[in-house]
Amino acid sequence: MIFQIHKMSKSSDKSVIIWLLTGCTLIFLMVVIGGITRLTESGLSMVDWKLFMGMVPPLNEQDWIETFNQYKQFPEYKEVNFMFTLEEFKAIFFWEYLHRFIGRVLGMVFIIPFVYFLITIKITGKLIKQTLIILSMGAFQGFIGWWMVKSGLVDNPDVSHYRLAIHLIAAFLTFAYTFWVALSLIYKDTERPNVLLYRKWITVLFVVTIIQIIYGAFVAGLNAGFIMNTYPKMGDSWFPDSIIAMKPLWINFIDGISGVQFVHRILAHVVVALVLFLLLKSSKFELSKIQKNSLIALLVIVFTQFMLGVFTLLYGVPVWLGVTHQVGAFLLLGTVVYAMSSFRKS
Repeated sequence: MIFQIHKMSKSSDKSVIIWLLTGCTLIFLMVVIGGITRLTESGLSMVDWKLFMGMVPPLNEQDWIETFNQYKQFPEYKEVNFMFTLEEFKAIFFWEYLHRFIGRVLGMVFIIPFVYFLITIKITGKLIKQTLIILSMGAFQGFIGWWMVKSGLVDNPDVSHYRLAIHLIAAFLTFAYTFWVALSLIYKDTERPNVLLYRKWITVLFVVTIIQIIYGAFVAGLNAGFIMNTYPKMGDSWFPDSIIAMKPLWINFIDGISGVQFVHRILAHVVVALVLFLLLKSSKFELSKIQKNSLIALLVIVFTQFMLGVFTLLYGVPVWLGVTHQVGAFLLLGTVVYAMSSFRKS
């Protein structure tokens, strides 16, 4: 086990640590369900936002007919799913409903224990500020989710890939910060070598990983994984003309399907190279067991994620591989945060 909470933290911290790690687990589940929702094109099936009443799904046939009729008023049904039966609608509604339901559960899991820990003085000082930041990030994530969905309910029956990227990266950053705070409690009394070089380069790795995740969202939002399904070349070329087909040039790399996929490919190699660099440098330093384990975990996760990316591309993004690749990104970010924590100052 990476985390031996009973050995690495004071008993007064255990319940707070379990609370934070439970939140991390639910965020992970949210990301998985969100990936399935995106890949099954279910995200626009719920056309309104009711914070509390939205927890109750349609309970009878009449409720389902009314909900389906609401859906029929919006562009996705009129332009894409106009042949849908009620049963087909129920299938896509399920994933979006489940995604939102878990989001509400996540909110309660964070808010209710937070109030209890405040009253019982189990969180004080800096930890109060940190948990308030986590709560704010979670609330902001809920707002972004609806803001994203609204972009697909107006004229174009598809959500903005920019809003999709903001929604996804907000979830990843909320997880990363929550995990960081939990790790700071788990390992707060653990001594470790102070290696400035590693703190700097793992920070660089964290930033590049975040940018790579953003581009993964761009690829998903633009359906860019359904073209150029070859590796290592893109089609028959290392640099096809379609990458720079749009004017001005820079727009290709945030709006162009080929350009976005190209950047995503390049960044994957950069992430792998950074991890290899960190591992190769490790022989020159006296590192703690936790630090060595974090580097080994990085190596395993980054190569697994790299291969998942290649196979997801080669097989044309089947749902199960697309979701697995997104889970890999989540695990990679978690491992990077774990490495950052292991090299923080004692």
